[in-house]
Amino acid sequence: MTNVPLTMPGERSSVRVPVTGWFRLGQSFARRATAIVTTAALLVASWPVHAQQRAGGGLPLLRDAETEQLLRDYTRPILRAAGLEKHNIQVVIINESSFNAFVADGRRIFVNYGALRESDTPNQIIGVLAHETGHLAGGHLSKLREQISRAQTQMIIAMLLGLGAAVAGARSGAGSAGAAAVAAPQAAIMRTMLSYQRQQEENADKAGVKFLNATGQSAKGMYETFKRFSEQSLYASRGADPYNMSHPMPAERVRALEELAKSSPYWDKKDDAALQLRHDMMRAKVSGFMERADTVNRRYPASNDSLPARYARAIATYRHGDLRSAQSQIDALIRVQPNNPYFYELKGQALLEGGKPVEAIAPLRKAVQLSNNAPLIEMLLGQAFVASENKAYAEEAIKILRAALIREPEAALGYTQLAMAYGRKGDYAEADLASAQAAFLRGDQKTARDLASRAKTRFAIGTPGWVKADDIVNTKPIKN
Repeated sequence: MTNVPLTMPGERSSVRVPVTGWFRLGQSFARRATAIVTTAALLVASWPVHAQQRAGGGLPLLRDAETEQLLRDYTRPILRAAGLEKHNIQVVIINESSFNAFVADGRRIFVNYGALRESDTPNQIIGVLAHETGHLAGGHLSKLREQISRAQTQMIIAMLLGLGAAVAGARSGAGSAGAAAVAAPQAAIMRTMLSYQRQQEENADKAGVKFLNATGQSAKGMYETFKRFSEQSLYASRGADPYNMSHPMPAERVRALEELAKSSPYWDKKDDAALQLRHDMMRAKVSGFMERADTVNRRYPASNDSLPARYARAIATYRHGDLRSAQSQIDALIRVQPNNPYFYELKGQALLEGGKPVEAIAPLRKAVQLSNNAPLIEMLLGQAFVASENKAYAEEAIKILRAALIREPEAALGYTQLAMAYGRKGDYAEADLASAQAAFLRGDQKTARDLASRAKTRFAIGTPGWVKADDIVNTKPIKN
């Protein structure tokens, strides 16, 4: 997956955040201690700013209209059951192949693409989302920050008291006793912190099952995922001190979850067949975009004539340079589902990245229409307008890109394309402003301020454009 042009439609950006995670089983005491007490404590005050500004060097994110819509459909009933439906909580996909998920800032659930690819059923991912919603509903992030702050203060006091004891011990010749006075309180405080986090994980498990029951869904997928990772982490956790782990011991946790999940009247309830197909299509898409062609062909051999398999192979074919064959395969998909917006999106994207932007416009228009104006697809259409180098498309590009950015205001790529569209039109003030906004969202604040300063000289003082540019110029740099 690349930044620009798109691979999975949308953009790639990054954030820095402290996390409350799920699948971090079997980590060593020293590693986890560093993550919780040192790094997180230092970031408590600054992480919201980094998250909002999408500063570089953080989590690499992936965007895709089809996958994000499916995840919204998965989370909507869970969030409603948790009383969080109106909190505008988003599910964000991370460009990581491992199976992991976590919450970080009270308004987003992060899921690795590896979790999407490896989940066999919708229920397995829904179980993950239900658990993470349990963290959000329980306010675990804010409580964890309070615990971190309290632990940090306690450790400082313990250290100062211990140092005093060490000095006294040195004077009396009892040096080792003084050192123990420093280490013992810190170890006790650390154990308290880790015990608190283990309790959070147990509470999130219980809340997740509660939300699944409230929405008439099985917790079997949640249990299956835990069991799978318990088995994988069994060797890593063998002999580990349970008091030195931030999560419950895997086997213990799975047993508790199994008992809770099997008590549900929905334990044997299966996923709807139409939802399972959407899930399989999403997994095929992730494989087609994110894996090597030979891996895709092993997962989805030519003998597999299912729609997901054909989807994966069509994506892999275009990605690896055979545009003519890919177009033939995509057209065959469209004949099967003529109202599927994401097939038209794929056709337009393949043409656009294959150097045929004018030909990409028609299928992308169709994709926008069928998707009810999905903003990520609108940005792709705007990109095709701009790439056509036809000035006649400039006004239409500006209109559709501005509409998309109202709903996706943090999409740096949209502002980049908007700047180019304004440039085609000869409106250099708006072009500079859009370029400044793109740089700002990428975390390049120096370039953003330079471009915004130039934009201010082109706008009349006090106009909306001048005010926006002035805001960027006067934004204080974020110190890393």
